[in-house]
Amino acid sequence: MNDFAERLLCWYDEHGRKDLPWQSEGPYRVWVSEIMLQQTQVQTVIPYYQRFVERFPDVNTLADASIDDVLHHWSGLGYYARARNLHKAAQIVRDEHEGVFPDTLEDVQALPGIGRSTAGAILSLAYGQRHAILDGNAKRVLARHAAIEGWPGKTHVANQLWEFAEAYTPTTRVDDYTQAIMDLGATLCTRTKPACALCPLHIDCVAYGRGVINAYPGRKAKQIKPLKETTMLIAINENSVYLERRPAAGIWGGLWSLPEIDSVSVDSWCERTVGSTATKREQWQTMRHSFSHYDLDIQPVVVQFMQRANTVADRDDALWYCLDDAPPGGLAAPVQKLIETLRNSEHVENR
Repeated sequence: MNDFAERLLCWYDEHGRKDLPWQSEGPYRVWVSEIMLQQTQVQTVIPYYQRFVERFPDVNTLADASIDDVLHHWSGLGYYARARNLHKAAQIVRDEHEGVFPDTLEDVQALPGIGRSTAGAILSLAYGQRHAILDGNAKRVLARHAAIEGWPGKTHVANQLWEFAEAYTPTTRVDDYTQAIMDLGATLCTRTKPACALCPLHIDCVAYGRGVINAYPGRKAKQIKPLKETTMLIAINENSVYLERRPAAGIWGGLWSLPEIDSVSVDSWCERTVGSTATKREQWQTMRHSFSHYDLDIQPVVVQFMQRANTVADRDDALWYCLDDAPPGGLAAPVQKLIETLRNSEHVENR
């Protein structure tokens, strides 16, 4: 075993995380956790993971579920393409692998939403196979230890990091090593204020030796996020609010949302969709929601109807959602906030 891995494993034996709810739980649950952990921290993931596997305890249950049910149990975790890919992948495992999660790198990488690092993590943690990983934590540890210049999002930088990742991954205790390098990055070799003195790798860490630990990994060139605007209609009748399912692709894909109007007036929407003129109208304070690539200012407008004359009937992509009921599926985060505000407003009858 190489010295890098040996030191890391000795540290892990004493300080590593060994009580995560998906550890030693088999490939299905390791897979679910790894998808949830993409761009999301462990402490945020844990309660979502626990609720998710309680509802979908195995791959066939997940595959047989409706996408609305899956998105509902993902609501609030963000990056909803992960949930859609997880659902699609579960159906592939059910239909093409007889409900058994595959155990080869080729087959795992062929599943939607799984790249090289995620596949390596699943196979090493669940099956003990020797595969390197390069998640955000591992990138940070390796970039600092070898002082690799540049932003890891660039191909030539990533290639250098993969070379080190492959070289340091041992042939034994691969599952522990994989967890160890993720734990080190999450607990000691953090993005800010790393605890270098406690790190088992600091003796030969090039960035630490040069006193430039915070220079690694390289940062992506900063860009000013554009600001977009939209108007969301909160159309209510008695204790129901009108919701639409968003297209499968794009922001909030497949989630239920309040209708957005950019080029159609409120009155035109009411006449066309509800077949009636709103009896009350109220504009709420603008809400800002931030995505990774832009900020969105949402202008909520409440329109209230006394009756739903000639309204469209509930259908697969639109419905009147009774606020007393469970949501019809996943809701976008700002929509959840607006509906909760609506529940506590004077527009809804006391129940």
